[in-house]
Amino acid sequence: ALPALLPALREYQRATETGALLAIEFTGLAEYMALLRAAARALAPLGSSVMFYLAAAVSDFYIPASEMPEHKIQSSEGPLQITMKMVPKMLSPLVKDWAPEAFVISFKLETDPQILLDKSRQALEKYRHQVVVANVLESRRTSVIIVTRDSQTPLSLSDEEIAQGMEIEEKIVSYLQGQHTAFIERKG
Repeated sequence: ALPALLPALREYQRATETGALLAIEFTGLAEYMALLRAAARALAPLGSSVMFYLAAAVSDFYIPASEMPEHKIQSSEGPLQITMKMVPKMLSPLVKDWAPEAFVISFKLETDPQILLDKSRQALEKYRHQVVVANVLESRRTSVIIVTRDSQTPLSLSDEEIAQGMEIEEKIVSYLQGQHTAFIERKG
């Protein structure tokens, strides 16, 4: 598998060195939100040439740091009941306020394929961004649907591509690169 990864690693290194890719690491929700806002505001002057490729959420719920217990929870106190908060949706301020001219891509993961496209279209309508990469949990590593306001494009790996170690991300990035170029030309 290492020889198959080398071209991808070289491309990643080239993109990082030339400043074409800004990978931002974070450890918590508050840090993620602050970094996304700062990056979006810094990149906003570049307009449509900026692409935000927002990774899928790890979770839709969290426990705020202010509500975390200070000490170990004792099992001798009996069953535990936890109340979690909804993770704030960052797409709305990103698209409306922080970088309104940018090309924004989000992800929608569902376990029920019957609701996937409706949920993706609802997200596009609600947040007014450009693309949703829609996938079903069971087949997320081999198949996605790229959803825009007026199209849906399935991308999937063939058995041969899977055997060669190809990742679905290669097809996603290649397709989205073309979509972004067209977006820039429409805006220009």
